[in-house]
Amino acid sequence: MKCVILAGGKGTRISEYTKLIPKPMIKIGSKPILEHIINYYMKFGFNDFIIAGGYKYSIIKNYFQKRKKLAKIKVINTGNSSLTGKRLIKLKNELTDTFMLTYGDGLSNVDLHKLIKYHKKNKKLITLTAVRPPARFGAIKIEGKIVKYFKEKSQIDEGWINGGFFVIEKKFLKYIKNESTILEKEPMEIVTKKKQLIAYKHKGFWQCFDTKRDIELINQKLTKN
Repeated sequence: MKCVILAGGKGTRISEYTKLIPKPMIKIGSKPILEHIINYYMKFGFNDFIIAGGYKYSIIKNYFQKRKKLAKIKVINTGNSSLTGKRLIKLKNELTDTFMLTYGDGLSNVDLHKLIKYHKKNKKLITLTAVRPPARFGAIKIEGKIVKYFKEKSQIDEGWINGGFFVIEKKFLKYIKNESTILEKEPMEIVTKKKQLIAYKHKGFWQCFDTKRDIELINQKLTKN
């Protein structure tokens, strides 16, 4: 089964790093986020990867050309400013009937074998991994001047969000109507209405890298370990 990694965005919210390199090439520990993702998939037996590059994609391509022993890794330029729908459509001829898809800026310890088993059991077009967002702030409720509720940072109070790590049937691609489509909007909204999108709930580790603080915190954790 092929694994697609979306890695073409400009990462403007974390420009401290992305002025020089694509966001997925930011190092966590001694390796880029992308390499951590690939290594994780490989632990589950996956070895055929397509990286949908764009912004500064040649940096990604050059890096993985030197690491061909890792796995079969194909880096494709899907456009400097393409939206996620266009990036996926550009890979259409590369994809098999069922494929994995994730974002190039997030790590997790989701059990990929269980995820695929869940997808096959439910027989839908898409299975996404639903996660609890890392709690950033404590929650309070105020009536007048009085605090009626206080709870320090807790994921329990947070809702489920899309954590990536999809299993997708190729037939889903027909819902991406044009190159200006955002994958997570109209196409997924349509299959949701058709009851063809299901969620695999993952309560373990998940972290995306949207800010400098995200990167610093996980690197600090790695240093302590």
